[in-house]
Amino acid sequence: MKSFNNPILPGFYPDPSICRVGEDYYLVTSSFAYYPGVPIFHSRDLVNWKQLGHVLDRPSQLPLDGLRQSQGIYAPTIRYHDGVFYMITTNVGKGGNFFVTATNPAGPWSDPYYLDAPGIDPSLFFDDDGKVYYHGTRPAPEGEKYSGNWEVWLQELDLETKQLVGEPVGLWRGALRDVIWPEGPHLYKVNGYYYLLISEAGTGHHHASSIARSERVTGPYAGNPGNPILTHRHLGKDYPVVNVGHCDFVETQNGEWWAVGLASRTYGGYYRNLGRETFLMPVVWEDGWPIMSPGTGKLEMFYQLPDLPQVKPQIPSTCDHFENTKLDYAWNFIRTPKEEFYSLSDRPGYLTLTLRPDKITELGNPSFVGRRQQHINFMASTVMEFTPKKDNESAGIVLLQSNEYHFSFLYSKVADKKVIRLVRCAGGENKVIKEMPIDASTLYLKVEAHGQDYNFYYGESTTSYQLLVENVDGRILSTDVAGGFVGAELGLYASSNGASSDNKAYFDWFEYVGL
Repeated sequence: MKSFNNPILPGFYPDPSICRVGEDYYLVTSSFAYYPGVPIFHSRDLVNWKQLGHVLDRPSQLPLDGLRQSQGIYAPTIRYHDGVFYMITTNVGKGGNFFVTATNPAGPWSDPYYLDAPGIDPSLFFDDDGKVYYHGTRPAPEGEKYSGNWEVWLQELDLETKQLVGEPVGLWRGALRDVIWPEGPHLYKVNGYYYLLISEAGTGHHHASSIARSERVTGPYAGNPGNPILTHRHLGKDYPVVNVGHCDFVETQNGEWWAVGLASRTYGGYYRNLGRETFLMPVVWEDGWPIMSPGTGKLEMFYQLPDLPQVKPQIPSTCDHFENTKLDYAWNFIRTPKEEFYSLSDRPGYLTLTLRPDKITELGNPSFVGRRQQHINFMASTVMEFTPKKDNESAGIVLLQSNEYHFSFLYSKVADKKVIRLVRCAGGENKVIKEMPIDASTLYLKVEAHGQDYNFYYGESTTSYQLLVENVDGRILSTDVAGGFVGAELGLYASSNGASSDNKAYFDWFEYVGL
């Protein structure tokens, strides 16, 4: 039988949520402090996904000013009802819980409808009687006896007024006594029962999915005696796939059940540079309860294909020549852009970045255009036309985990000398790993990663690459060092480092290849 490989969305695509409309499937993931927010994908076979765009692609929808990398958009849920798509999420640090609507999943989506709802991880459930219910996670009403003492709760949502109505009801606190962080709730109605699927124990190594059911949407909910129904915490830290959880179910038009969920691939030790990725696994129902990944009970890297019409996979282009009028959906920025700092028309066929005072080390909106690292081994390269005119003007490639943890591989002017240099930023402290003098108006830059060994090359042509430094330890790009919830990105960057400048950097192409 034919099979597919996990993850279905490699790289930093956490907290997946899925819905089906006829024969079409739609999926969204968290985006934190990156802009545009909430990437949305379409599939007909659950395995091959094409990005349609972003749900939150206007500044009015997505204020992110001053937020840290792991604030912003948490755990979106996508649902469809009566001709309308709903995406509900939390903007941590900028407004809290809200939802947006669209009749076309590719957009445009509405401006946010903010809700007076505490906590995070909201979801929506459309019941048979026409009522709609908000459910999310919030601190326990009696107060936090310990960190993570939260509960899943529910309240009716009036779609006319776009506000919560009636009394809130606590539903469940998870399968374990004194569990921490019951979160990511989703409600389903199957064979007369309401099923409440949650994650618990935090999104780290002890992450787990548990489920409860009730004959009434407001409860009481009784936990599955087989809980947790999915976890890898008992497999140890040497197991190559960890922190499995945050799942969402979908039933196909052929009656099969599947789940999307997040997990991380470790390499070079217990390090997760790729972040939390989106995986797919089968689900069957047995004695009134779902069995996830039947037969093994753990998330596998290969499964038999869903019973759906197979779609020929699209092989993504490895090189962006910047010849379109808009950036490819794979690219994003840090926080909400306040001014135009990039252009595809200033010099057709090039991505033009304006040098601005904003620095990658700060919580501003630097001139950075990035994409996710999606492979354990990869090569990224670009050609740049740029001449630093003033001290500290710089442009090149940045490998980014956060403003406090990253590598900057930049052509700069320092003390009236032009240099190519690699700077390691860890804990907010910059250290020059190596620099070499060079004077070139056109510069080729290349990064190769083999596991946690990163090699940096430069040259004046693709046939004259020189090694700047090899086997640099890449573990600072993992949340296990840097903290937070995001995966590594890499991209193009230009800065005047606090000074005014009218200089620009021109990038002819950017290539990213998994090795």
